[in-house]
Amino acid sequence: MAGMIGQEMSNSKVYALLFLRLSLGLLMLVWGVDKLANPTHGLAVADKFYFGLFGVRALMPVLGIVQLLLGLLVILGVARRYVYVALAGVTLVTLIGVWRSVLDPWGWYLGRTNALFFPSLIIFAGVLVLLAFRDEDKLVLGCWRPDRPQKE
Repeated sequence: MAGMIGQEMSNSKVYALLFLRLSLGLLMLVWGVDKLANPTHGLAVADKFYFGLFGVRALMPVLGIVQLLLGLLVILGVARRYVYVALAGVTLVTLIGVWRSVLDPWGWYLGRTNALFFPSLIIFAGVLVLLAFRDEDKLVLGCWRPDRPQKE
């Protein structure tokens, strides 16, 4: 009986990690498509939240393609040891860019904040969970069976 419960929990973790990986990968795809389809929005975001860093119109398609590739690699679970670190970097930069909204979501003290940016903290935490449990993330390209040992 205990073995069955342990196996069910193990399967639950595998599927939870899959859902987390897919959702974070899709987020990168959305951000990448946004930079390709609407570079003006990307420039406005760079100016407002990142002090104009990366605020070059010609750079938007490059950043968009990089985010699309990152999103696809995350979704497929390829090279997780490196891809998740890159994903952590992107989401950390985003978290730093909206720090005011994380510390004071309603603008009571810092002003000019937006509660809709608070989930940036949760997104970054999700990436840290993927990093911490990457060896238990079994439903990835080249390894479709949860009971199969991982090589990475």
